[in-house]
Amino acid sequence: MSKRYEPQNIEKKWQKIWQDEKAFAATDDYTKPKYYALVEFPYPSGQGLHVGHPRPYTALDIVARKRRMQGYNVLYPMGWDAFGLPTENYAIKNHIHPKIVTKSNVHHFKDQLQSLGYSFDWDREINTTDPEYYHWTQWIFLKLFKAGLAYKKEMPINWCTSCKVGLANEEVVNGVCERCGSPVVRKVKSEWMLKITEYADKLIDGLDGVDYIERVKTSQKNWIGRSHGAEVDFSLKDKPEKLTIYTTRPDTLFGVTYMVLSPEHPYIDQYKDEIKNWDEVCAYREMAARKSDFERSELAKDKTGVMIDGLSAVNPVNGKEIPIWISDYVLMSYGTGAIMAVPAHDERDWEFAKKFNMPIIEVVAGGDVQNEVYTDVAEGTLVNSGFLNGLSVAEAKKKILEWLEENHVGKAKTNYKLRDWVFSRQRYWGEPIPIVHCDKCGYVPVPEESLPLELPDVESYMPTDNGESPLAAMTDWVNTTCPCCGGPAKRETDTMPQWAGSSWYYIRYTDPKNKEALASKEAMKYWLPVDWYNGGMEHTTLHLLYSRFWHKFLYDQGVVTCPEPYQKRTSHGMILGENGEKMSKSRGNVVNPDDIVAEFGADTLRTYEMFIGAFDLSASWSQEGVKGCRRFLERVWKLQDSLVDGDSYSKELESKMHQTIKKVSSDYESLKYNTAIAAMMTLVNEFYKAGKVTRKEFETLLILLNPVAPHMTEELWADLGYEGRLYQTAWPEFDEEKTVEAVAEIAVQINGKMRGTIKIAKDADKETAIAAAKEAVADKLTGNIVKEIYVPGRIVNIVQK
Repeated sequence: MSKRYEPQNIEKKWQKIWQDEKAFAATDDYTKPKYYALVEFPYPSGQGLHVGHPRPYTALDIVARKRRMQGYNVLYPMGWDAFGLPTENYAIKNHIHPKIVTKSNVHHFKDQLQSLGYSFDWDREINTTDPEYYHWTQWIFLKLFKAGLAYKKEMPINWCTSCKVGLANEEVVNGVCERCGSPVVRKVKSEWMLKITEYADKLIDGLDGVDYIERVKTSQKNWIGRSHGAEVDFSLKDKPEKLTIYTTRPDTLFGVTYMVLSPEHPYIDQYKDEIKNWDEVCAYREMAARKSDFERSELAKDKTGVMIDGLSAVNPVNGKEIPIWISDYVLMSYGTGAIMAVPAHDERDWEFAKKFNMPIIEVVAGGDVQNEVYTDVAEGTLVNSGFLNGLSVAEAKKKILEWLEENHVGKAKTNYKLRDWVFSRQRYWGEPIPIVHCDKCGYVPVPEESLPLELPDVESYMPTDNGESPLAAMTDWVNTTCPCCGGPAKRETDTMPQWAGSSWYYIRYTDPKNKEALASKEAMKYWLPVDWYNGGMEHTTLHLLYSRFWHKFLYDQGVVTCPEPYQKRTSHGMILGENGEKMSKSRGNVVNPDDIVAEFGADTLRTYEMFIGAFDLSASWSQEGVKGCRRFLERVWKLQDSLVDGDSYSKELESKMHQTIKKVSSDYESLKYNTAIAAMMTLVNEFYKAGKVTRKEFETLLILLNPVAPHMTEELWADLGYEGRLYQTAWPEFDEEKTVEAVAEIAVQINGKMRGTIKIAKDADKETAIAAAKEAVADKLTGNIVKEIYVPGRIVNIVQK
């Protein structure tokens, strides 16, 4: 009898061996084929790992281990996204310096990851709070600044009332802070911005050349929101100014019956003396100012507004005077802060027109409007549209664009929903922005040779009520000299957002100890782009978009050697509580992976996380499912008691072996980890059914299972005297011809009724098949046989009287 399966002893033993042998370190041998597998590095919170973390880590660990066995030089790195608000908020609450909090959290996280046996190359570990790392984060910022893509601007920002920090649009979810869930209000601040809009086209067009799952591509395209239309000038009646609007449907200009301005539009203040209902306008503006952009632009909300008495516009295509309204659903931060309203063919305009009793004119035939319903017509024939009547929508768009340009009242325009990236944070725990302000020279970059500009130690890192960073109080640090003129200057006291360090970390992994550059050209040319990157869908319009922007900028600067950072991007589903709800402390349904490892072992946790369901879909945790995976591993362990000599597959199981190799190899590469494990479970059942397993069959099973359950398989490999280390073994290959079953199970009928089955060779002749069938149903053959029918590989039918 074999020894007992005791994962607690086995797992620590092999983790130490792998560490001592540097089993998973990527090499600098650039002649080998490379494979770069990447998972999003974690934010090291005080809570440590939750059971959601191991799902993507195990998935890519499987791929990394398999690729090493196939002869690749594999880079599978890990590090820490350690700047940012959660650590600072924890530090403030518990009166512990963020640096100390970070160090403690990283240590705990690393212990947990290592306890799960991941094949990370820990020699390449990075930490965004390390000055040697953020030296190059600051260097990239200076490159952006010198290229005119980093600038400071006075603007209304999203202000978290709890974190007391400005947020990018992407960090505001449903009108609240993505991090803490507190209300977000508008506040005017001077902010550093990154001109990501300059790269809008490249960010969309670059998606054509990468292997991203479709919903990731769609999410990015929708967020950037490229649209083709026209800018059109509506003159203000009896005024020299014009209202410029952007529309994707210039063909509907004859249907414009009113205009709407953002309550913040500068023309309102400019003409306040001519606005007869100024008090009503002011009251509405004050109400709008108390709402977030999300609340204002929410489609489902009730439409509100005030018509400006004293200002009107003129429709350029027909000369008609139309009223101007203000409404909070129009934002100054998007487009021009003014829109034309075509209520017959826009739902929001129609609702507004119905509420305030405005005219509705159908201009694209496609439904009976009758001031009752709007028609969202993308195709149709133009009506009530002067010189456009009778044209199709496509023809009308072309003709109206020509007319607008000829009459100097408009032009073709491509527009984007994407806004520039708010890059300032008025907090302490982030990378200092390497800029000084001089009254004479303006904003001046810190010299590159003086980087890193280190984050100074502060006694108080509490957020300030006036919205300034805690660094602003450090006058000795703030007051400096201008690198340009040598005169007095002040350092920038805002810090970078957490997204800065994570926008380029995948580059640093390729050469993490380089002191002369963010990475050597040789290392970048070999390792980049990342071959497979897995991360959460929630980061598609944040981190993923930001890092693609930085990479494309660095490519244009000649710093990196490829135009895209990631060749393949996939996303995983969440692991929910047993009750099907998102795991949270308040719901009491959080599962700690440490507890699972302690009770069942890391290999069981890894196996269960991969077996729980389709990788890209959410799945509910099941303790019974965990126990089932442990039982499977126990069955594999006990197979050693059924081991027989044999350096080949048995004839009975040869096809099954080749089928399993083929399926597991394919499923590991296509996110079908659950079906790969199911195939191995089926194979194990076949071994038990046969009552034996040859050494060659067991060897193959151990290799196939190793990426999922590396500790147990490595232990069995060593105990049974297989050659070398399992992690260094070649991945098994399958013979396509042998994946086809040589034996067929066919039905035996008597007078057309099923009476039994037989197993025979697929190419058996009629005589052999009939003989086997008669033997199988001999007790049922009681009459005279008058006919014997054999359909090869399917049926034997014996007809008797």
